[in-house]
Amino acid sequence: MIKSVIAGVGHYVPENIVTNDDLSQRMTTTDEWITERTGIKERRHRKNRLDSEETTSFYGFKASEVALKNANLTAKDIDYIVFATLSPDYFFPGCGVQLQELLGCDTIGALDVRNQCSGFIYAVSVADAFIKSGMYKNVLVVGAEIHSFGLDFSDAGRGVSVIFGDGAGAIVLSSSEASDSRGILSVNMHSEGKYAEELVVKFPGSKSGWSDNLLSNPDLITAEDIYPVMNGNFVFKHAVTRFPETILEALQKAGKTIEDLDLLIPHQANLRISQYVQQLLHLPDEKIFMNIQKYGNTTAASIPIALSEAILEGRMKPGDLVCLSAFGSGFTWGSVLFEY
Repeated sequence: MIKSVIAGVGHYVPENIVTNDDLSQRMTTTDEWITERTGIKERRHRKNRLDSEETTSFYGFKASEVALKNANLTAKDIDYIVFATLSPDYFFPGCGVQLQELLGCDTIGALDVRNQCSGFIYAVSVADAFIKSGMYKNVLVVGAEIHSFGLDFSDAGRGVSVIFGDGAGAIVLSSSEASDSRGILSVNMHSEGKYAEELVVKFPGSKSGWSDNLLSNPDLITAEDIYPVMNGNFVFKHAVTRFPETILEALQKAGKTIEDLDLLIPHQANLRISQYVQQLLHLPDEKIFMNIQKYGNTTAASIPIALSEAILEGRMKPGDLVCLSAFGSGFTWGSVLFEY
């Protein structure tokens, strides 16, 4: 039986560290206020917000270089790219083709996934299906974001803008017919679109019905249209319900229990959400990995960045049973269970 194994992992974050105290110089907030509500102490932002070369696809490229090196592969070995992001270089085309060009891959297919915080889980599910079907041998899966260019750093936007950061992570999924138990054991995905506007960016989009003469009537667009809007308490309540459901579903499908789990790597949305889920599942500290404190919420990039760091820090070892799990805008949520 063909199965998908993680052959290499890598991540990249910009050098520019933005602390809570730095944000307090731009809006009415404090380190104490941000830490209490999110657990975040700092995040990374690209240094020059006007630098057209430092793009989301470039971040994905930097993370992919590391993942390919760790997999002992080159760009020519990659058969397909799946790129998850909500902050692409252009409205279209997507970042997948930009990454194909930057890496110098052959004219392989490149797919973009727009599932926000759950984007990396959805991207892995696509890559896993391609590999298990026998269609591809090596698939590059990337999650990358540059949020800092599209956040409202005024007092009106502080409830959202203090949360998000920039960065990228990548994995190489490869096919294996080895008889050992390594590889992806189960995947599940869910959605509930009736809550789409509880966490949303409305512009640009076809639903809002702006005038065809928009460029000559810019006043038609408000800050609420172009910046993220989030019903924080509502999102929190749904997240702490859906996270345990999808994690337990992944374990059940694979014939495993929560006691079998060696490490949970949740989407780094909010430290309070992760800690609440940890308590519900009765997981000790050594069985959950959290790094939101230093990177903030990097949306589609958060899980692969955390996965990369867990390996580098020795928190994830060969043979470990690991669950990746996410919940976010859409609403969408899901999990991937694998043996490393």
